[in-house]
Amino acid sequence: MFLSDDYTISFTQCFTQMYFFGHVATTEDLLLFIMAYDRYVAICNPLHYHSVLSKRNCLLLMTIAWVSGFFNSSATTFALSKIPMCYSNTVSQFFCEFKAFEKISCPIAGFQLISYLEALIFGLGPFLSSIICYIKVIIVILNIKSSDGRKKAFSTCSSHLIVLSMYYGTWISVYVMPPLKDGQIFEMTLSVLYTTITPMLNPLIYSVRNKDVKRAILKLLGCKVRDE
Repeated sequence: MFLSDDYTISFTQCFTQMYFFGHVATTEDLLLFIMAYDRYVAICNPLHYHSVLSKRNCLLLMTIAWVSGFFNSSATTFALSKIPMCYSNTVSQFFCEFKAFEKISCPIAGFQLISYLEALIFGLGPFLSSIICYIKVIIVILNIKSSDGRKKAFSTCSSHLIVLSMYYGTWISVYVMPPLKDGQIFEMTLSVLYTTITPMLNPLIYSVRNKDVKRAILKLLGCKVRDE
């Protein structure tokens, strides 16, 4: 679109894009909660970690996350595709997404109720569950007597906490905050943050805590690495 300067997109292309965005967004919401639950079990119930989060249970959780994303996005996209547009045929966003398309669609009370339930179950639900997990984790960490133990326990959560804050901070700003007067540019900027910047930073944030990655980067920079 940028190269051709043609910003026209067909309905099929728009709803296809909307489906895949909704699918991966829902899946990421659930995966972030699963990662928070992983940290909760590792710190609060370490003796039961391998039984609670066995390979079979991890595969089951991942399957549930991806299947939930499929059904949620399919239902939402299909329902929205059946609603006629009343106000415009221009989506005020740099991609086809749910909120921007809803603004130009005819208001239907039943669909608005479904959209609020969808946001509550697949958006706010995983977020609050992650917060509860980390509240319990912080309580356990604060009760650890040694400072080294507290530091080590907190370091296992820091990367995920950063990603969680970045993702939900921008997501809540876009989807939960009340509409602003002339807030289109602000919403688009936040959308770039949680759809592009945050995913690009994820590998860096997670890998910076990994000793093997640190050693590889130091070797790449020509620094001497001391074997531990």
